[in-house]
Amino acid sequence: MRRIAVIVDFAFVLLFIVIGRSTHHHGLSLGGVVSTTWPFAVGLAVGWLVLVVTRRSGVSLSSGAAVVAVTVAVGMILRVIAGQGTAAAFILVALAFLGLMLLGWRILYTVISSRVSRERTRT
Repeated sequence: MRRIAVIVDFAFVLLFIVIGRSTHHHGLSLGGVVSTTWPFAVGLAVGWLVLVVTRRSGVSLSSGAAVVAVTVAVGMILRVIAGQGTAAAFILVALAFLGLMLLGWRILYTVISSRVSRERTRT
């Protein structure tokens, strides 16, 4: 399940980038998307490394919260180092969007898994 969780998390990070670039009319060229994505992709990788080192599942809400926090923190630090900027509003939007998406799918997964488990127990 970890591999799927990493892929889902990365897909939401990429969605965040694509929506942001589209909203601000920066275009969706491959170079532009890669330039905007890499700091958050590195942050996501560091977040998942933290989960692996601490032997956390990756699908729990606490795991999701850790991934969000590390992804945004590392992503913003790398953006500053790369000269890409980090307005306060951008930090809040990143936290809100990635928090909603990365925690949201985990909530859905937990609800569906518990229902499936209860159904299996009944039969």
